[in-house]
Amino acid sequence: MQVLKRRLRNARRLNVALAVAAVFLLVVAIAGSGSGKTGAARSATNGTAGTPSGGTDAADPIALRDPKDPLAVGDVDAPVVLVEFADLRCPYCALFAQQTLPALLKDYVDTGKVRYEFRDVAFFGDQSVDAAVALRAAAEQGRFMQYLAAVYGAAPENKHPDLSRKKLIAFAQSAGVPDMAAFESDLDRKDLRDAANAATSDAHQLGITSVPFFVAGDQALSGAQPLAAFRQLLDSQLAKAGPR
Repeated sequence: MQVLKRRLRNARRLNVALAVAAVFLLVVAIAGSGSGKTGAARSATNGTAGTPSGGTDAADPIALRDPKDPLAVGDVDAPVVLVEFADLRCPYCALFAQQTLPALLKDYVDTGKVRYEFRDVAFFGDQSVDAAVALRAAAEQGRFMQYLAAVYGAAPENKHPDLSRKKLIAFAQSAGVPDMAAFESDLDRKDLRDAANAATSDAHQLGITSVPFFVAGDQALSGAQPLAAFRQLLDSQLAKAGPR
């Protein structure tokens, strides 16, 4: 754990610069052509059509607000949307999921203040793509958060986990996926794999090169920052959004 914490401290110095650069790229990409929004919507809906209810607002440029998005939780009309770009093989993503996300869900998502949208990216090889497909398959059966928790809860402290097909199936069982036969079949679905690859491409087009990466409104945060940093981010965006 000490090794991971030391790496995290070193990474945070670079993450500040990365966050500033990525926000600039996000604004340019969206203002210039709107292609980032279209690509993100395509990847996060498993290739199916979906209409965001408010994500085209300039103050909320990355959020989809798609009520059919299986990789999201919370009120679709919440004042603020927290978007996370993450790889299921990323140790820092696991750290965030274990130490910070539960408090954010309890204090912001469950209270209707914030919607949480997850964007799967595959930055660490073929197993990252396989894991993204598995997450989407579990999400289609209503077990998105449970599957996410199962994978990240078993993550090693300072390295990328081995996510073999056997392990992905075991995570589905522990996450309570109801139709395991369908889940195993879905691991070979081309549309889910295409959607996972498209999500990674979308992230690259937005200038995101490291995970976890977060966007809320017009601000970004890079890395598994302390809980206080996320509270500051969300509270500032809630203040901007005003009463609803």
